[in-house]
Amino acid sequence: MADIMANLKTFQPEYGAGTNERLLYLRCRAKGLAVTACAHALFFCKVLQATRQEEEQLKIGIIGGGHIGKQLARVLLQLSDIPGKNIQISTRQPETLLEFQMLGIDCYYNNRQLVGWADVVFLCCLPSHLLHICSEVQDALRNCSIIYSLLTAIPLPRLKQLLSCNFILRPQYKFMESGSFSIWEANRTVVEALKDPDVIQATCPCSPKGEIFVNTKWLAAVLYAALNSYTWQRLSYVRALVLLNQLCFSEDKVITPADDKSPPPPFLVCENFINRAFASSLKTDDSFPCFDLTTVQLKDSPLSQLLATNTSLQNSFALFYYNLIATASTNNNESMTDNSKGIPLSAVLLNPHKSLNHSLDEPCISKEEALSTDSEEA
Repeated sequence: MADIMANLKTFQPEYGAGTNERLLYLRCRAKGLAVTACAHALFFCKVLQATRQEEEQLKIGIIGGGHIGKQLARVLLQLSDIPGKNIQISTRQPETLLEFQMLGIDCYYNNRQLVGWADVVFLCCLPSHLLHICSEVQDALRNCSIIYSLLTAIPLPRLKQLLSCNFILRPQYKFMESGSFSIWEANRTVVEALKDPDVIQATCPCSPKGEIFVNTKWLAAVLYAALNSYTWQRLSYVRALVLLNQLCFSEDKVITPADDKSPPPPFLVCENFINRAFASSLKTDDSFPCFDLTTVQLKDSPLSQLLATNTSLQNSFALFYYNLIATASTNNNESMTDNSKGIPLSAVLLNPHKSLNHSLDEPCISKEEALSTDSEEA
């Protein structure tokens, strides 16, 4: 059914805001949240795509064809390397998504079919529909699929309970109440906003200048998800660490300190993800365990503790995030896919069983905490 109010300006949410400061503030805040959420989803998809073989394209499913589902689809189509044929949308009204179908996206109403196909499933439905959707798709989820929830009203423990799944990401956002949100006032689409360097900087998970903050544990979960991707490809943990460091800290993406006495760029080692005792038990050709992504976001992990305290690592990831999104907005991905300039990791390769000397602190948790598949329930 066509939207009879589509061209009636007086029925649009922004109409009548005028100079009402409170309404303008709320509108900018909502716009900022939508832009930030789409930017982080784009970042996650590009990171996960970079962990795969060149001939393997990430398959993305979106449940929900409403406002946020459409915005996310546009961002992925225009700012990622993922073609339309690798994106599918399941919605109650697929006939309203003709613009996406013309761009090669399959649009239909079959949630079970979508989750059985996709590598990443974005939940963009209404909270009132979630219970039915979860009961419908629970037993159709693939073993290596990741659920990414954009439903801010549903907590992570509840999602895990409804889906019986350990591979769920849910960014948790907080607002700086004193922020003016002026950066979101421009009347432009989400895609257009993410081509603005200032907006990219404002959405950065590690940026102190942002007005909307995401939980640091979400960023940790993104990296654990990348390691899971390598594990599902049966790569050894040594190889996984090399590839992850090349992706995040390649020389062309790390600022060289002007002072020769400055410490070298940070790199990640085994103990940054699991505790020392378990790390020392790994053999060279062993893979990492499959990490429970819900537990990573609900409890402290070695990596989340490191990200919360190590400024050097925060700065490196801020630069990595900025370059990944900025490169996407200019459709130039050569620097993101070229791993030939990776930092040397001879220490990891020569002595993978020992605790390595490096410039990062190494907070650890117990083996049970590091590998637990149980999370706190709501």
